[in-house]
Amino acid sequence: MKIKLLQADITTLNVDAIVNAANSSLLGGGGVDGAIHRKGGSEILEACKKIRTRQGKCNTGEAVITTAGKLPSKFVIHTVGPVWNNGGKNKKELLANCYKNSLDLAIEHNIKTIVFPNISTGIYKFPKRLAAEIAIKTVATYEYKNKIDELYFCCFDQENYEIYHELLKNEHT
Repeated sequence: MKIKLLQADITTLNVDAIVNAANSSLLGGGGVDGAIHRKGGSEILEACKKIRTRQGKCNTGEAVITTAGKLPSKFVIHTVGPVWNNGGKNKKELLANCYKNSLDLAIEHNIKTIVFPNISTGIYKFPKRLAAEIAIKTVATYEYKNKIDELYFCCFDQENYEIYHELLKNEHT
């Protein structure tokens, strides 16, 4: 698996799957979640509503998969990151689970290219450097990483991009 870094709008990427930093309702919200729902159209919302009818909300650290609607990707994997609130109980483990569970769904659906946003670092206030360290370590040690061709970390803001750039450079030296 090749790990790559981008600074881009995740909703514009032509890959097998993009990951949505969703909230537990799965009904859209702010940040990347709102952008994915707006640009992907009603098909994503309808698919999320069907999931909610079947299982209820999506718990923190879990992931579900839907169509990508009008987006150029084939799928959206929705995962719910932890709200930081000064850290505490299992926050690091829950964030790692977002990546693991998203990758598990990718393998299950034969996804070869996947893009992750910076989960929980926006309004959920997870410290950006710590979140990046967890993300990189989790995907680098993922048991079935050989089944994915390319994994991208897509940073919307310059600060996250610089953190990931530094950490990934150190990972490969």
